[in-house]
Amino acid sequence: MVSTSEFKNGLNILVEGEPYQIAWFQNHKPGKGGAVMRVKLRHLKKGGTIERTFKSGEKFEALSVTRQKKQFLYKEGEKFNFMDMNSYEQISVEPEVLGEKSDFLKENLEVEAVYLENELISIDLPLIIEMTIAESEPGVKGDSVSNLTKMAKLETGADIRVPLFIKEGDRIKVDTRTGEYVERVS
Repeated sequence: MVSTSEFKNGLNILVEGEPYQIAWFQNHKPGKGGAVMRVKLRHLKKGGTIERTFKSGEKFEALSVTRQKKQFLYKEGEKFNFMDMNSYEQISVEPEVLGEKSDFLKENLEVEAVYLENELISIDLPLIIEMTIAESEPGVKGDSVSNLTKMAKLETGADIRVPLFIKEGDRIKVDTRTGEYVERVS
């Protein structure tokens, strides 16, 4: 059990039966009444963030979260297959566990699998990955210095907004947190 006085960023706790990670906290002492702890919590499975206030001294169950290196191998039907980098054991993962992160999975990509009490709940992708543009409308000559964008399809099938000068076959860097174009790779 963990008390509010032991809160720190990154601590994983159980709140009302749901797993959360503390993203931010602040001890607040109003002029009247007891001290309270203001907390921003990130849901470990769903990814959303909520803000809560707890009375000083409240206790919560601490959760054990572990990470293991995995390599994405291939997609078979709806399931995604990964290999453990240490034991070479293969696992199949449902698309619901991955969510939108599956848009950036390409063969041989190394990821970190996040386990909550020995249950796979998510994967963490590298922050920036290189992808190839599979489909894109041609840009108009002279539009290379504007901030206009167009839709393009990545090699994984994900749609992304890119500058007009990007064309099919170009390699680009993509921010996996936001799904946004970063730069062209030369």
